[in-house]
Amino acid sequence: MLDFLPPRLSSAVRHVNLNRLYELRLRADKPLCANIGGVFCFLGEHGEESAVHALRPTAQEVSDTLFAASGYSVYSVENQIKRGFVTGADGERIGIAGSYVYEGNALLSIHSVTSLCIRIPHAIEGCAEEIYRRCLREGMNSVILLSPPGDGKTTLLRDLSRLVSTRKGLNVLVSDERGELSAGDLGDTSDVVRFADKLTAFTAGIRAMRPDVIVTDELLPEDYLAVRRAVESGIYVFASAHLKRYEDVPEKLFGRYVILSGLGKIERICGADGTDVA
Repeated sequence: MLDFLPPRLSSAVRHVNLNRLYELRLRADKPLCANIGGVFCFLGEHGEESAVHALRPTAQEVSDTLFAASGYSVYSVENQIKRGFVTGADGERIGIAGSYVYEGNALLSIHSVTSLCIRIPHAIEGCAEEIYRRCLREGMNSVILLSPPGDGKTTLLRDLSRLVSTRKGLNVLVSDERGELSAGDLGDTSDVVRFADKLTAFTAGIRAMRPDVIVTDELLPEDYLAVRRAVESGIYVFASAHLKRYEDVPEKLFGRYVILSGLGKIERICGADGTDVA
């Protein structure tokens, strides 16, 4: 995990409990920032530190990190970079900020990278038990998790996939567009499609893999066509979205809506009609 970090930054991270490290932010010439257990702090040579004494990644270290995370071949991950991220070998998702270069209306690449947001995947076995109990134990439903970024939706989806595979023996197809969702145990009856857009993954998966459940992360408005096709085909869908309320979901295609209010914390669960369920 995080094997792509330059030596100076890697040494600082060794003083942090990786099981509680959710995010690492590298900004050229600015303090090294980490999300540890849901709280942001700065990192120095020996772990948590004040901003004044924190390490400050150089522009070269930011560039070297991205190059190493891409397997030392930026061209091999060109399509990912065009979408603003690269996925590390252990499922780390590295968001990229810099100068976007266009030719006409087509995005060619991102140059002069100044910041990286590294999200560290975690497989927390059992974290989705309450969602399973309240949404799926008595019968299957399509389920969507709603919250702003950083509240553990991907980790919950990963565990929910494992629980359904292990306890119900259903065929689970994981549409992992960014290579992050499948970083962990998904159960013995799970299949994974990586780095395909959701419409492609759903369409190909339905035709070729005969899934009972399709799991995907971070729905955008244009992705609901893929979800609708799956649901209308009799396939359950587990998904997440960066939304805060049931009312904000553009198409009410799910049987259960799980609203989170912090890292892995369930605020409420409502049914297809928006009323709370026990």
